[in-house]
Amino acid sequence: MRTSLRAAAFALIMALRALALPAHADNVAIHVDASKVVSHVTPLMTGSCIEDVNHEIYGGLYDQKIFGESFEEPAPAAKFADWTAYGGSWAPNGAGCRVSADPGAKLVYDRSDIGDGAVEADLQLSGRAGDNAGLLVRVQNPGVGADEFDGYEISLSPGGRQVLLGKHHHNWKPLISASAAVNAGRWSHLRVVLAGPRIRVYLDGGAIPAIDFADTASPLLSGKIALRTWNADASFRGVSVQTGAGVVDARLTAASARAVSGMWDAVVTHGAAGKFQLDGHHPFNGAFCQRIQHGAGIGQVGVANRGLNRWGIAVKRGQQFQGRVYLRGQSLQGSVTVALQSADGRRTYAAQRLAAIGASWRKFAFTLSSTATDPGARFALWIDHPGVVWADQAVLMGTGLEQFHGLPIRSDIAHAIVDEGVTFLRYGGTMVNVPGYRWKNMIGDPDRRPPYRGNWYPYSTNGFGIFDFLNFCEAAHLAPAFAINIEETAQDAADLADYLTAPASSPWGRRRAGDGHAAPYHIQYIEIGNEECIGADDPAAYDHYSARFQAIARAIHARHPGLKLVCAAWWRPNSPSMKRVFRAVNGEAAAWDLHVWSDSADAGRGIDRDLTQVQSLFWQWGPQSKMKAVIFEENGNLHNLQRALGHATTLAAATRHGDFVIADCPANCLQPWRQNDNGWDQGQIFFTPDRVWRMPPFYAQQMAARGYETLCVQSSVENSGDLFVSAARGKDGKSLILSVVNVGPAATEAAVSLQGFDGVKSAETWTLAGDMAAVNAPAGLEEIRPQRDRRSVRGAEFSYTFPAHSYLVMRLSR
Repeated sequence: MRTSLRAAAFALIMALRALALPAHADNVAIHVDASKVVSHVTPLMTGSCIEDVNHEIYGGLYDQKIFGESFEEPAPAAKFADWTAYGGSWAPNGAGCRVSADPGAKLVYDRSDIGDGAVEADLQLSGRAGDNAGLLVRVQNPGVGADEFDGYEISLSPGGRQVLLGKHHHNWKPLISASAAVNAGRWSHLRVVLAGPRIRVYLDGGAIPAIDFADTASPLLSGKIALRTWNADASFRGVSVQTGAGVVDARLTAASARAVSGMWDAVVTHGAAGKFQLDGHHPFNGAFCQRIQHGAGIGQVGVANRGLNRWGIAVKRGQQFQGRVYLRGQSLQGSVTVALQSADGRRTYAAQRLAAIGASWRKFAFTLSSTATDPGARFALWIDHPGVVWADQAVLMGTGLEQFHGLPIRSDIAHAIVDEGVTFLRYGGTMVNVPGYRWKNMIGDPDRRPPYRGNWYPYSTNGFGIFDFLNFCEAAHLAPAFAINIEETAQDAADLADYLTAPASSPWGRRRAGDGHAAPYHIQYIEIGNEECIGADDPAAYDHYSARFQAIARAIHARHPGLKLVCAAWWRPNSPSMKRVFRAVNGEAAAWDLHVWSDSADAGRGIDRDLTQVQSLFWQWGPQSKMKAVIFEENGNLHNLQRALGHATTLAAATRHGDFVIADCPANCLQPWRQNDNGWDQGQIFFTPDRVWRMPPFYAQQMAARGYETLCVQSSVENSGDLFVSAARGKDGKSLILSVVNVGPAATEAAVSLQGFDGVKSAETWTLAGDMAAVNAPAGLEEIRPQRDRRSVRGAEFSYTFPAHSYLVMRLSR
């Protein structure tokens, strides 16, 4: 990529600022003593965390172009005139509507905005403790996802017996709550009165507001109204809007929809008579298959898929795709056609007919070569003669260089991960906590692996699982770690150890070889669970986790003592449960997984203190213990330069504790552009169907990886609270790495002095700097990226100016 004029100018300015020995008025000084080793840094320190949150895998890394492969998603809910659904399953319910529990589904009334006025509705909930539903007012910029809108939320919680008022600005900020007689199963009347920044909430016809609140912090003053649920089954009726123009009855009038699986669209052309049904009788895989019936006419009847978010399937002229679909038919007079088409179906780029459709399920393989370039194409399947066909388990993937080393992996995303320079990849997270997440469902023919109800997406696929992840890491030369569900049986855990490590002559080794991997996997770390007991400091829950860890660990170590197991109990330093868990897992666990938050640019300062505390407690509880720590999730809600600096300071803290901390894995490795239906807006690598680009945290990790050395040495800074400094050198003593984060709003000049590293001749720097809120856009040059510079440095003392809001890695060579 060409260097922009801005980038070149920046590099020149940086070169001019690094002078030989200027003094600084504030006497800021950085001292490095390369002879004093603070810690030994593992090569796994520069890691990353990936899980199928926000469709990192299914819709991202996994090269399956079709989203909704098993037709498990229910048919879309009936559409309500003048209302738009953003997620969720909304259905008519008498004169109103109902919605199934969903993490943030919204039904937005489109007819008009409201500034001052009143909104009211009846609602009934049957939710669990903590779940709620209610009204949204002054809604702007709505989208699918928990926090994908701006506006105010007024919700009722039967579990908490309260009414809540909160504010969303593509995030969630609770404003005020009040006790209320809210009972599950009983209708409540909710009335919200809006007057400028003042919001009053009345319940059940009361004359005194349950909440009377004035938002003085950038209030939202106009927008639409909406209905919303947060993980509660809810019903609504009698919705009305009152403004100065009068009262409007916001009727919930529904029209029926075709029974086509939710990620697919019906195809009916030229007046053909078509019928559709999600059929739960004898599907090939999962709970449902798609039934398509052509009754009469000369047109086509079928279904079409446009991938994740209906973004479209990116095709290029001459590009070849491989696919397969399972079909069975009844009284079918013709063949089935599969095709690549434009989004509206008017242009066909490739097509193939599949003949001899019988009464039993059969796999049909096909190849499609596109005759055009279209970033928003669709995959379509149809019949054009009378009869019935059932379809299930549809797969469409790239070929050749479009796949990474011949694996079902998107090559462009995989190469971006490799380019980041990470050495370690953790596959785990909340996705492993659901009952359906079991390793034995992830082996064998991917078309026969059962879909399961996932945490982040209810209709998750096992087409990509733990061992597909391990195959990718092997091809990418990354050290892997993965997590398993704590309710795996001891026998299943023992079988897992055998599947991973036993020779191909053993029963489970033969199964592995039959799945295409004859040699044992090179795996060191397996995590038992994920964020266990995060919900509450519950001693019984911690004890249950300890018992499950012990059972699984003993079973695994009986088969392969060398596998290193990671404790996933949620860390609460002041809880008495920590000592009990430590003593229960000590000797079996190689490490304890600590999850940290790094949105703040100086997050490393607090994390440094936390790591010191953890290590001290471990020594106190088990003086001879060898248990260490891993940071398998370095979390946040940002992907801008501020988060990049937060990661840099966090990594510096982890490096200082390198004899205790094995790995630091920022999350999330991947994120689809403008796709954040799970609240984690922190991707390092962003993607759409036809492009991949890097965010500032990606470059911070890439810089750290380039500057990796094995020995963290003593460093300190004087007279500056804005500089965060660390240093490292190799065992051969040829290079010294100086890493400096300036979290302050002004450039800082510092005098750098080196001890134990004489004869410096040159310095190579990488600098990441800019506006703290800056991110990289999908089109054009990535503005926030490291600027590289080389210069001559003589002697053990020199000065350097560190730009405002910057991260610098300097390699000094002798």
